[in-house]
Amino acid sequence: MAQEKSVLPMTTLRIFGIADDSIVDGPGIRFAVFTQGCTHGCVGCHNPGAQTFGGGREATLEELERQIEANPLLAGITLTGGEPFEQAAPLRELAHWARARGLTVWAYSGYTFEELVSGTPSAEARELLTLVDVLVDGPYEAAQASHALTWRGSANQRIIDVPASLAAGEAVQVDRGVDRGTGLFVNPMCQSDVSTVTSP
Repeated sequence: MAQEKSVLPMTTLRIFGIADDSIVDGPGIRFAVFTQGCTHGCVGCHNPGAQTFGGGREATLEELERQIEANPLLAGITLTGGEPFEQAAPLRELAHWARARGLTVWAYSGYTFEELVSGTPSAEARELLTLVDVLVDGPYEAAQASHALTWRGSANQRIIDVPASLAAGEAVQVDRGVDRGTGLFVNPMCQSDVSTVTSP
């Protein structure tokens, strides 16, 4: 039976929680927004409490923006969950706001890059994708999980340079050369020395 999604104003979203100084949801110090609600139902999900659409709490964009502005050390924001692309309309506004302030935008999604480009789960999801610098895509697969992976939980998930991918018309994966401070890609021949983490 499909979960019923609540309809919120475009300036409001439902969140599972936030991490205002995360160092495990992408490189550098990041403001991570854990959205509430996910249709993927991955076995072994890192945040099972974020799967139902009725849980969590409502948060306004103004509230999140105020918290982001309070930390001048942030390299960027990370949209995770739950499934952030299920609440693409308000997150599109948040991503646009963050980029205008020089912050990078990372996103984790159970949808693949190809699905998001095609407009799944919505046209707004495609629009949000165009504002993302780095996408970690694909559902978590417990059979492919490894603590040796950087920035992803299972080997099927890809780390994607979104602007390069949109320009090329296909997913461009980059597993090395992510600048720890900015979250942007640098020379792909440079070995990244970031810590190994597992993120939702």
